[in-house]
Amino acid sequence: MRVGLADNCGGDGSASAYHHRRQVGSDAPQIVVPGASSYNGLNLVPQMGWYNWNAFQCHVNKRLLLRTAQDMVDYGLRDLGYDHIVLDDCWLVNRNESDYLVSDDYKFPSGIKSIVDQIHALGFKFRMYSSAGVLTCGRYPGSLGCEQKDADLWASWGVDYLKYDNCFNQDQSGTPKLSFDRYKVKIANSGRMSGDIYDSFNRPDDRCPCTEAIGCAWPGFHCSVMNILNKMPAITSRTMSGYFNDIVMLEIGNGGQSDSEYVVHFSMWAINSSPMLIGTNAGTLSPANLAIYSNPAILAINQDSSAGAAKRVWRYLADPDETGEGEISLWTRTLTNGDRIRTAGAYRAPPELSQTWDVYDLCANRMGEIEAAAILNGSITEITTNGTKRFNATATSYAVGIKSGHPALISQQVNTLEPNGTFSAEVARYSVGVYRLRSRET
Repeated sequence: MRVGLADNCGGDGSASAYHHRRQVGSDAPQIVVPGASSYNGLNLVPQMGWYNWNAFQCHVNKRLLLRTAQDMVDYGLRDLGYDHIVLDDCWLVNRNESDYLVSDDYKFPSGIKSIVDQIHALGFKFRMYSSAGVLTCGRYPGSLGCEQKDADLWASWGVDYLKYDNCFNQDQSGTPKLSFDRYKVKIANSGRMSGDIYDSFNRPDDRCPCTEAIGCAWPGFHCSVMNILNKMPAITSRTMSGYFNDIVMLEIGNGGQSDSEYVVHFSMWAINSSPMLIGTNAGTLSPANLAIYSNPAILAINQDSSAGAAKRVWRYLADPDETGEGEISLWTRTLTNGDRIRTAGAYRAPPELSQTWDVYDLCANRMGEIEAAAILNGSITEITTNGTKRFNATATSYAVGIKSGHPALISQQVNTLEPNGTFSAEVARYSVGVYRLRSRET
């Protein structure tokens, strides 16, 4: 049950000074103050799942969502942790006479709640989309002025996660913090009494200034993979548990990149704690695509409870060719248990090498394409059992798997670094090397 005042849809959308939300199992209402820090305790590690926009844009329907969810189960992706199904823009048509949003009954003839229930039954969470404007980016009705009604509606459908864009905001954003503060009170007071609705706020006019809000995730810059990646060093300090820089959906499978470039893309998104959202048609994955998405050793970095982002130690341009200058860089990240992650070419040993470290190549145990093809064509029917190269995050969390030294997550040892020693690796152009360094003293 929700208590407190709700704004009328069509008003200015500003939040009342205080709203109250009764907690499950508690008689005392929680006070939510606009503009104050009220992190909702969700999203302790980055979300993983599938996102329709990059591959399908507005061409979405019930069949696509349910077919994709089943594919994710059949291919073992859900059990690797890809447990969100995300429906972006274009799912609605208008508002009804009571000012509630109405879904497109041609695309979703049984309604959204029916789909949410079926998605949940398959073991997924469900995410939806809106905008802090009068229209969404696709020019469908937005949530400006209707925040409480919309939050209550999504809660009644069982929606777990909201992507909140910032199109057509009528210049009411200033910085998007105004929209954010207005809406976070609304979502906190929705019918989801456990408070378990994720939220993702788009901030096109003032990227990533947030340190005090409930936001869970905020999107990054849209351009090339390297353009996005090279903007990360300035904002990595804002990555922490509950607050992740969403540097957009994964492009593996959409073309335009080589296999090694896909590996760079996947690996760098993972070590920077971006949400890992598959942005291609799951039904047309190639064996090579599936092998990249299914590397548990890389995913374990992304899901590490340290919830930090990698730091770029150095970067320089070298080796010009017909496409321009090559770029070489070294990134590093420290994980919860003290392990270090390095992504680089050849480099001198870092200062902390006063200990002995075992070096593990996290790409060494990549799934073979024969096995991946067998999964895709259904000739392998049992793929969820933990093994040397496969990992089931549904049965065993990544944190427990790392603590126990599961071989699928630690991968293959390739070297040992003695105190003050050095390690070099040859990394081909358009490729990446990803290494876990584990101290023998821990």
